Amino acid sequence: MTLNKSKLNKFLMLKLPSAWLCGVRVSEIEENTCKVGVKHKWINQNPFNSMYFAVQAMAAELSTGALMMGKIKQSNRRISMLVAQNRATFTKKATGKINFYCYDGHLIDEAIEKTLATGEGQTLWMKSTGLNDTGEQVAVFEFEWTIKAK
Repeated sequence: MTLNKSKLNKFLMLKLPSAWLCGVRVSEIEENTCKVGVKHKWINQNPFNSMYFAVQAMAAELSTGALMMGKIKQSNRRISMLVAQNRATFTKKATGKINFYCYDGHLIDEAIEKTLATGEGQTLWMKSTGLNDTGEQVAVFEFEWTIKAK
């Protein structure tokens, strides 16, 4: 994959400064998986002594979006990408270090093939699961991505 965690974290600082300031960072990225971490601290807290839901959403979206960006870059084609909708379920207070994992990179390949073959937009749902330091699930986010060949 041509994208790596260093490039993605620089991208965050320059293009998504609110995520970068809140501590969202790509920890690992491979062909079909991405891990994004964020630590609960003063700048990203809510009034209930846990991480604000929007910060969790930024980290979760990045875990899916980084894979999307990487696959589009690999295709060497002009393809637009956009989140159409999302769903979230929160199961535990997010405190300490939270890592969001997405394993859905394989879903992107088929959608890219279809949009390039037909010229029509494609949609796909990708899931990101947030786990705390002890491996307990704190949240699950699902993002509906739309892509279209330009």
